[in-house]
Amino acid sequence: MERSEQADGHRTGTEEHAEPTGPAARSEAAPTGVTTAPESAGGSGPAAPAPTRPGRWRRWRRPRRIVLGVLLLLLLPLLATQIALRVDYTGDPAEGTLTRGRDALWLGHAWVDGRKDDADVAALAHRLHGTGVRDLYVHAGPLEDDGTLPASAYPRARRLVAAVHREMPGVRVQAWLGDRLATEGPTGMHLERAATRDAVLGSARAVLDSGFEGVHFDLEPLHSGDRNYLALLDRLHRETRARGVPLSVASHQIDPLPGLHSVFGAFTGHPKWWSQEFFGQVARRVDQIAVMSYDTMQQWESTYGGYVAQQTALALEVTPPTTDLLMGLPFFHEDRFGHRASAETVPAAVRGVRLGLSRTDADRERFGVALYVDFAATEADWEAYRAGWAH
Repeated sequence: MERSEQADGHRTGTEEHAEPTGPAARSEAAPTGVTTAPESAGGSGPAAPAPTRPGRWRRWRRPRRIVLGVLLLLLLPLLATQIALRVDYTGDPAEGTLTRGRDALWLGHAWVDGRKDDADVAALAHRLHGTGVRDLYVHAGPLEDDGTLPASAYPRARRLVAAVHREMPGVRVQAWLGDRLATEGPTGMHLERAATRDAVLGSARAVLDSGFEGVHFDLEPLHSGDRNYLALLDRLHRETRARGVPLSVASHQIDPLPGLHSVFGAFTGHPKWWSQEFFGQVARRVDQIAVMSYDTMQQWESTYGGYVAQQTALALEVTPPTTDLLMGLPFFHEDRFGHRASAETVPAAVRGVRLGLSRTDADRERFGVALYVDFAATEADWEAYRAGWAH
């Protein structure tokens, strides 16, 4: 807006200073000593040239320049960002930037509602043998908007945990609880209500009583700086710590540019990112934090991999060494707004994770990747994870 107003305030006055046209102009322009042919109705002399309208062309030049300037202002930062991400994807990962045995896998609801049985657990154990997967986030929700969760949502939880212990000793089974927050619309969970937070805590206690060995929360869209969420995490962590089990959360991505979540939110109503400061506040309140480093709007593998490298570095800078930091890998394939399957690939994500780890804290022990999600994964996804990270 300021640029438009400035342009309007410096008009050049093309109409006032346009070159004169018509007979007067031709008389003034005639060289000394040359007589112009008289004009008459009969027109015996040479025909007069058609009058020109340079003023009209000049009137259109300024709006065109303004439009071009606006386009450049929008495109140049985007181009610079893409170049920077491509540069972030260059180089070689450091030796040893491979699995630390702290990886995780998100599992769908079929594992606790009766659709999966012991044979499926045995097949999963075969799949995970020799990888770094230590935690299974099993979908036991979703939570109701008031924070409650009926026990009928996870009837086979105890049997699943027993089967995992039998087939995969040392692997933990956590309850994955999620819901849509009422942060961008009239429906959803209201974390600002004390009764809702009380109910969420009660639901966490119930799933732990049923045999789960930890609780993993995924509440979206969660805006940066949400104090009610931090207060809820404080209460949840006291509960899980008393039971000796982990509290885990899925997190939004971190601002690639400082304050981007505020700018993006002002224009779209959906901030998308968290500030790095808020990410650190969340990370200090949990035992595990898994970055949902997919749905990034990137169009090429190279820029997506560079984006993941950048996210990894930003997260490492503010995650305390006592918290497990996990970077999400896209084990799913779909094309929609914000996600391009040909760009967001497992090989690109794994390479980005290793580059970010190499440049920031190559020896960090409490670090891993989280695979999203079991029911959409392909053989190629598993092979890329094994070859690039778990070998």
